[in-house]
Amino acid sequence: METVEMNSVSLKRPRSEDDVANADEIKRQKILEKSKTGNDSGQSTETVTEPPEDMKNEIIPNEESEEQEEEELEDSDEDGDPESFADMMKHGLTESDVGITKFVSSHKGFSGILKERYSDFVVHEIGKDGRVSHLDDFSVPVDDEVNFEDPSEETLTVLSDEDKQRLEELQLFKNKETSVAIEVIEDTKEKRTVIHQAVKSLFPGLETKTEDRDGKKYIIAYHAAGKKALANPRKHSWPKSRGSYCHFVLYKENKDTMDAINVLSKFLRVKPNIFSYMGTKDKRAITVQEIAVLRITAQRLAHLNKCLMNFKLGNFSYKNHPLKLGELQGNHFTVVLRNITGTDDQIEQAMHSLREIGFINYYGMQRFGTTAVPTYQIGRAILQNNWNEVMDLILKPRPGAEKGYLVKCREEWAKTKDPAAALKKLPVKRCVEGQLLRGLLKYGMKNIISAFGIIPRNNRLMYIHSYQSYVWNNMVSKRIEEYGLRAVPGDLILKGATAVHIEEGDVDNYTIHDVVMPLPGFDVIYPKHKIGEAYKEMLVADNLDINNMRHKIRDYSLSGAYRKIIIRPQNVSWEVVAYDDPKIPLFTTDLDKLEGKPLPVLPTDGKFRALKMEFSLPPSTYATMAIREVLKMDTSIKNQTQLNTTWLR
Repeated sequence: METVEMNSVSLKRPRSEDDVANADEIKRQKILEKSKTGNDSGQSTETVTEPPEDMKNEIIPNEESEEQEEEELEDSDEDGDPESFADMMKHGLTESDVGITKFVSSHKGFSGILKERYSDFVVHEIGKDGRVSHLDDFSVPVDDEVNFEDPSEETLTVLSDEDKQRLEELQLFKNKETSVAIEVIEDTKEKRTVIHQAVKSLFPGLETKTEDRDGKKYIIAYHAAGKKALANPRKHSWPKSRGSYCHFVLYKENKDTMDAINVLSKFLRVKPNIFSYMGTKDKRAITVQEIAVLRITAQRLAHLNKCLMNFKLGNFSYKNHPLKLGELQGNHFTVVLRNITGTDDQIEQAMHSLREIGFINYYGMQRFGTTAVPTYQIGRAILQNNWNEVMDLILKPRPGAEKGYLVKCREEWAKTKDPAAALKKLPVKRCVEGQLLRGLLKYGMKNIISAFGIIPRNNRLMYIHSYQSYVWNNMVSKRIEEYGLRAVPGDLILKGATAVHIEEGDVDNYTIHDVVMPLPGFDVIYPKHKIGEAYKEMLVADNLDINNMRHKIRDYSLSGAYRKIIIRPQNVSWEVVAYDDPKIPLFTTDLDKLEGKPLPVLPTDGKFRALKMEFSLPPSTYATMAIREVLKMDTSIKNQTQLNTTWLR
């Protein structure tokens, strides 16, 4: 077993039988031999160059299958039995498995628990104007125009559950009916008006009329303009003076962004693709970000605050534009590391180093998945055009605890290679395994490429981006091992959007904070020193040609990008606090402040110590990698689970 030293923390790196059996993996390991952790340090003047948005994380709902719209969202394994989660993580990845091996600071490391409670990790989005998003206002903007889209409380409750079910099926074209009739029990004009309002506000794309049938009054709901009406909700009733998009701040706890969007769309009975946002946020955290939605009123959104768990919506405004991925300036983090062991002097050194030097801009562990089959391995198989391996890596049984139905599905697949039989074992078919099996059922085992294509595009691209990240992490570790924390001739810097090499005579004009490294692709250049050759050697070991990264399927052609080696956080501050009860929060959130909750009262001499830190980062950088630099220890879930199996909520 190979041992990698990370200061005082010794980690044994597991190697599965599959890895040992894989000749390519062995070849690559020989080329990328592990090195001891570096302790180089250095200082430089401030340079701020925002790295390119090389990864777009939006998960676009798959529109091919109406069945998919009906499925409940699958919860993360974290929400299950903690012992099962810990067992699964025994087979997960450590940082060294994905090339994360170096540090830039010289202080001695210490221990701390990250995300013991999800509320110990708070993220506030920073918009392109530099404004930090906060939830601090629940009020609804007042319009000059009155509109059917502003339902009263009575409007929201007038329809029975049966009526709502029938109307939803009509709205989504899930039945053969052309209309739905709702009897008006108390026949007054006011009552009919309320029902008209309820149908139009809750079910976009439907119109209503009143009819007499056998001496009784009925409200008849029908489609105004076929499927286009659903694609363009409220086209005819939205006031012209109001911006088409309602922007709001979403405060969420322990949910990732796309899960939150799916929940909101389900409650509003609209498709998820009418929502837009600037970036995805962590699941196991409290996050605050701006969202925009097409032609849904603030009043209707605000009503959701009464019925949703772990979400709050506020700071409503109407604008004429949606949000776009990557438009944000970054994120501001408030992080608590509990049960720290470092002395005050160690903590001061660590935080001063973070503020003055920064941290290696590694791609964090969440980029590579949490199970025994890393996402970069699937990405590599896609780039190699090895589709049988892609299918096998996604569907084969894997070590570690998983949800029971996934285990049964994998076992069935291994036994029969029958997509229909394996699919029957899955109650939740929205997962990647379910989507691939549906594709195999539809297109057959000889057309894996088309079957894989049923998975939403950005989910598919996640795999090859994971491989890019894996290469980058390994290469940046070798770059720091080889040349330390200084700019050298042959390094790359960005001039605008163009990368150029540092020439011998210009090296004194640049620092390590200026240097970028390429993600492999067909439109990048590589360093003119040993690391440029190391890129080629790594891809040769993976049976890939660095000079030909174009894939016969256009989606999987890797266009490269450039990423800064070192990131220096902005707005860095910290304090050490004492506490006795790990269930007590150590700071107040936006929601706490809105609800008037007082600051937590903490003992001056508690049993435990925690480090509370704040800092801002640009897009596409990982707070966990900044925290790793402070602690000088492996921050993978596998290692953290060994430190903590409580996972307090």
